[in-house]
Amino acid sequence: MLKTKESALRLILAGAVIFLLAFGTKNAEADALVASTLNFDLDWKFMKAEVPAAYAVDADDSGWEQVQLPHDWSIAEPMDKNALAGKSGGFFPGGIGWYRKHFQLAKDAQDKKVFIQFDGVYQNSEVWVNGHSLGRRPYGYVSFQHDLTSYLHFGGENVIAVRVDNSDQPNCRWYSGSGIYRHVWLTVTDKLHVGHWGTCVTTLDISPGRAVVRVQTRVQNETEQPKTCQVVTAIRNPKGKIISTLKSSETIPAHAEHLFDQQTQVTNPTLWSVNTPSLYHAQTQVLDEQRTCDETDTAFGIRTIRFDKDKGFLLNEHSIKMKGVCIHHDAGCLGAAVPVRALERRLEILKSLGCNAIRASHNPPAPELLDLCDRMGFVVIAEAFDKWDGAFGRWFTQWWRQDLGDILRRDRNHPCIVLWSVGNEVSNQDSPAFKQTLRNLVEFVHEQEPTRLVTCALRPRKIKSREENATAIASIAKLVDVLSCNYQEQWFEDYRRACPEKVIIASESYPFYRGKGDTHKAFYPFNPWLDAEQHDYVAGTFYWTGIDYLGEAVAGWPFHGWNCSLIDTCGFPRPVSNLQKSFWSDKPMVHIVVRDDDLDVPKPTKDHWGWPPMDSNWTLPFKEGKEVEVWTFSNCSAVELRINGKTIGMKLLKDFPDKIIKWKVPYEPGCIEARGIEHERVVCSDKLQTAGEPAKIRLIADRKDIRADGSDLCNVEVQVTDKNGVLVPAFDHEIQFTVQGPGKIIGVDNGDLTSMEPYKADKRKAFHGRALVVIQSDRDSGKITLRAQSSGLPMTELEISTR
Repeated sequence: MLKTKESALRLILAGAVIFLLAFGTKNAEADALVASTLNFDLDWKFMKAEVPAAYAVDADDSGWEQVQLPHDWSIAEPMDKNALAGKSGGFFPGGIGWYRKHFQLAKDAQDKKVFIQFDGVYQNSEVWVNGHSLGRRPYGYVSFQHDLTSYLHFGGENVIAVRVDNSDQPNCRWYSGSGIYRHVWLTVTDKLHVGHWGTCVTTLDISPGRAVVRVQTRVQNETEQPKTCQVVTAIRNPKGKIISTLKSSETIPAHAEHLFDQQTQVTNPTLWSVNTPSLYHAQTQVLDEQRTCDETDTAFGIRTIRFDKDKGFLLNEHSIKMKGVCIHHDAGCLGAAVPVRALERRLEILKSLGCNAIRASHNPPAPELLDLCDRMGFVVIAEAFDKWDGAFGRWFTQWWRQDLGDILRRDRNHPCIVLWSVGNEVSNQDSPAFKQTLRNLVEFVHEQEPTRLVTCALRPRKIKSREENATAIASIAKLVDVLSCNYQEQWFEDYRRACPEKVIIASESYPFYRGKGDTHKAFYPFNPWLDAEQHDYVAGTFYWTGIDYLGEAVAGWPFHGWNCSLIDTCGFPRPVSNLQKSFWSDKPMVHIVVRDDDLDVPKPTKDHWGWPPMDSNWTLPFKEGKEVEVWTFSNCSAVELRINGKTIGMKLLKDFPDKIIKWKVPYEPGCIEARGIEHERVVCSDKLQTAGEPAKIRLIADRKDIRADGSDLCNVEVQVTDKNGVLVPAFDHEIQFTVQGPGKIIGVDNGDLTSMEPYKADKRKAFHGRALVVIQSDRDSGKITLRAQSSGLPMTELEISTR
């Protein structure tokens, strides 16, 4: 069985039903664990309290809650206006919590090495095994490993204890979650083994006909004797065929390590790109004579990345624009404990808009997100830190080298990562201290991981003049490889003149309006994407944000999150997202919105990031007999508008510099239709219809067949419609859900970030006629039946198969 410390099989292990899962139970023994990494998420006990000596082997945990990891205790608790985290943390509680897990190891494993890896614990965690402290880790977004070997009882019971301290609030500018919110992995391997994150794959000298693949493997000999070690690496192409086998031998002294350096040439390589995200695998065996001691599997991509001062970003020497969004790590009703399917669904929705780039703001993401970006074709700016100072950077000075080094080693093999970022909107960016720290960080990355360039996202400055601003930015630009600017499109031409050798990235941009001139107070319709599109030296734009998130609730109570994104917390795209789709998508599209100040729609909580009231809705009784403004978003050269079958007119996209085609039409109930026209032919269309009275509940599953692995999800959109299936936007009553069969509800949501309803519940009010219920499978195959009912409406049910 492969030891999958690398990313390639992480998704499989997280979701697979394998016999080793029983290993987590108190009475099971790991009889077959040789060079294996297994998911260690099951059968933990949890107590939210400061429990004295809870690390002791004999501590009484009989009354503790049984939980499965990943686990976020904050999302399950009520929001509190007086919570210490305040609006930064979305008014969710923090606190101190303890986790304990009992497990056994076979007696014949005592000659092995045993490690535990935590993908993320928020925050300030300390880990014990059998009463012995293994150390603490303050930074809550970083992955880390501990060696358990010396303290284990082979053939007897062992106890892991983890203390998590998220009580010092606020400590993050957004919702962090609390607890062991990412996966945990246990590795049992030979004392001759690959070191932690010890495989590094790079691709060199790439041309259309060939590429050189370099595999560096750090092997540790933790025995008392020198070992003559052979490393055999098989390179598999994207179809799974072995195309090259590399062999190297070396005698490694006792308690020492050796870095094996192997190279091979791949002919006619299949290049990784956003359109063809093809992955190769390096499968490495460590042998002592003829005995296999360890195995790893590392996914990688063959591709070139280059930033050119005149052409922007080039992938495989083809210039592409980064059509990007920034995202945080939570998933609305699921909090920070996010199953891989929830991440995949969100990326699918972003992909449908034409998005091809993710900025992981402002911390290292879950490893599964990077695996998905590798597989689905997103380029990624991987960001290590937010601010370096104050309450949001309290551990930075002491820990940044350890944290940053671990981030680079963990994630360096991902082809999706094209740029490292070492910070975001750090204060006092004109100070010598800031510049020296930035210099130190950039140099560290260059030394540790030289295959990618380095940036740092700069905040807008309070300026006296544009010339002074450009000069100041140029002094910082000299310290980074790529200039990343938040909300500064209006000055890009100044920056180009001041530092013409630098590629610029709009690392954060408003999703609709941009501040005019040197202030953000006066707005005019203009999309920041057009700045990137019109300037070759701008590599791309990243909207803040792609998806709503909890915390950073700038409007204050009762808001508990950020609602100025293209997509809400349910994963429902907002009407404004179709404007970006019209810029980004190659597929012909057209979308209708009604633009009116009297619309009953959520107001974005932050004006700079907002848009005027608009809705994709033709149920407008307050407009009877009046004129209404209609906007159409389209990438077609012309749009025809029709109401109840009658043509209103046709307009050309080129006549609208902001790419928004505007109409004034008399409102009449019925159907409004927009048709996209190319070469006098209709190539796409969009319709809105007036809704009648609420008549039924419609349940729309993203998938009706899911894995019976205890992790997989079915996301069910809930719509209240009239008798003809038209969404009723005014419906806001409570909907009750019940589940029967091998599954459970793990979250309910409606996208309303002012609602105080609990996310962990079996009911939710509809918001503008819609809601979301998230179903997670158990480990038994069968049929899950979801039922939904609301007062005055017939009950509706949906069947989901698990296997």
